[in-house]
Amino acid sequence: MNYTNQKGDDVMKRHIPVQIEWHPDPAQPVPVYRQILEWMYGKMESGEWPAGTRLPSQRDMARHFQVNRSTLNQALKPLLEAGILQGRGSQGTVVASTAWSLRLPVQPDWNRYMTAGYFRANQDVVQAINTLEFDERLVRLGTGELDPRLFPRDAFRQTLREVADTIRSLGYVEPLGMPALRQALADYARKWGLTVAPSSILITSGALQGLQLISAGLLRGGATVYIEDPTYVKSLQVFQSAHLRLCGLPMDDQGLSLEALEKHLRQSSDRGNSVLYTIPTNHNPTGRTLSRRRRIQLLELCNRYDLPIIEDGAYEELTFEGAPPSLKSLDPGGRVLYLGSVSKSLAPGLRIGWMIAPEPVVQRLGDVKMQIDYGASSLSQQVLARFLTSGRYEQYLGWLRSELQRRCQAACQVLSEVFADMADWQVPQGGFYIWLTFRRRLPMELLFRKAVSAGVLINPGDIYSGCHTRSLRLSYAYTMPEEFSRAVRRLATVVRSLEG
Repeated sequence: MNYTNQKGDDVMKRHIPVQIEWHPDPAQPVPVYRQILEWMYGKMESGEWPAGTRLPSQRDMARHFQVNRSTLNQALKPLLEAGILQGRGSQGTVVASTAWSLRLPVQPDWNRYMTAGYFRANQDVVQAINTLEFDERLVRLGTGELDPRLFPRDAFRQTLREVADTIRSLGYVEPLGMPALRQALADYARKWGLTVAPSSILITSGALQGLQLISAGLLRGGATVYIEDPTYVKSLQVFQSAHLRLCGLPMDDQGLSLEALEKHLRQSSDRGNSVLYTIPTNHNPTGRTLSRRRRIQLLELCNRYDLPIIEDGAYEELTFEGAPPSLKSLDPGGRVLYLGSVSKSLAPGLRIGWMIAPEPVVQRLGDVKMQIDYGASSLSQQVLARFLTSGRYEQYLGWLRSELQRRCQAACQVLSEVFADMADWQVPQGGFYIWLTFRRRLPMELLFRKAVSAGVLINPGDIYSGCHTRSLRLSYAYTMPEEFSRAVRRLATVVRSLEG
């Protein structure tokens, strides 16, 4: 499937609602509705909400303010009646250019500037997920993050103490990253069958930045990026914002379809201006893993058509038993750019990833990175280097894989009890995710909203694809088995209400 202009320019020009992080205090003598009204006046009077600012839906505003809809309506009524706020159909409620705004200092039309930037706006559902993931009332059933209770606190505290005793400064580091960390990663990679020199490693601010650097530093505008369909939602946004043409390829139970890729390559006139982005191990969002045999066939195919490969290995270390070799380890010719990260295995807040690539590529992208942020956090790099060289990371990973496997088995058992008559799924070999596909078509956006009302936050499969999927990405990594079970049973009740 071709993703180019799938949503049209309206996606890029969508007005993003402001985020509301304040809520009234019921203990104050001023009525709650009045507190909301005065707070909104203050936002407009200060210029923080200039004319044209789009507000969240009234349902979302009520949730942010922690009030019921009638209280919110009481607060909004004078603003709507005075024309200060206006309802504009699909754009929702916006701050209008009215007599009220004429009393304010002249403000630039920031909406015009916001829609001129090259970053595409997230889909509405993705924006909602990004906000709702911080609502502690919801069970995060689809999130791409480890359960915080799995964090190795004692081992990490010990590492921090050791780093604190050796820190001499927190200055800038070399363009490719801290030498000690690159050496530690090179040593660690050998245990995974990958022989690499520190000079071929670039430290990034998470693996996602690796994709951004490749898009900015190696690919021309209009280049074709072949991707699995579905695939990691953030990669879609990075590539689309860089004005690259996405070509989605179907998957089967064993991963990427090589027949579909070869068909596109035979018909393509874009040789030398295309690349394959793939997550071959514990795929996000489907959980599938490419077999060793198919990996070898994929490399042979890409060699034949001179197609570079971006291999995303974010979940590779989380294979329960017998992980297949990475594409990079099977590639003697430097065709594969490998992206790694500890965001999924340890701590996303460290913001440390890495790229393994030929030295000229690493040098080029290291220069691009210096132009963007002048290097990843030196403190995070020191901490991770110490965590790796101490052996604590490897010891922790062994325990984590066992725990994730236990949760995966429990999750699949619950799904067999609850969804056997409604959906299909594949048992993953590792990672976080189960790709649940309903046998009947469901209104997925309505399912998303009703699930939230039932206290369950889900990730609809459509956000990972260019077409309707009838699927959900479920994660067993963030919840304990009993929490997963309760949430899935609530979700099943919602699904049955929509089917009936």
